[in-house]
Amino acid sequence: MLNDWIKKGATISQNPIFNKFTGKAGGLLGKPFKLGLLLTTAYGKLVDVDNKESGFEQVKGFMQTFIRLVRAYISGDYRDVSKKSIGLGIAVLLYLVSPLDLIPDFIPALGLLDDISLMAWFIDAFMKELTKFKEWEAHTSFDHIGRF
Repeated sequence: MLNDWIKKGATISQNPIFNKFTGKAGGLLGKPFKLGLLLTTAYGKLVDVDNKESGFEQVKGFMQTFIRLVRAYISGDYRDVSKKSIGLGIAVLLYLVSPLDLIPDFIPALGLLDDISLMAWFIDAFMKELTKFKEWEAHTSFDHIGRF
């Protein structure tokens, strides 16, 4: 099931709607306050979802890791990541929090499928960066608890 989401997410990542978010993502890197608001909103959306499927829980956990990575990047604590990875991840978060996407979120069940698919694609494409960050987190005194 997760592989199906990854394939669908790859398709969504090529959609003109997502490309708009990719363009906006680059501009947010230089605006820590706006980026912080996006991270908080995206984190809240991930936490509030009641779906108990194991694939979704995995996607949710990795996206929460990405949010911590961006927060560490903004604060200057972690810089061992490519700007392309951060930019695409921010675009995914913009898509996640936007009410204007391929399948509107207010449609029960279906509304989150495109969001999940896009997150799954991002995780699959950038697993190396996320794994590297998680290793850094495990070996540092960086305290990410309570930063949301």
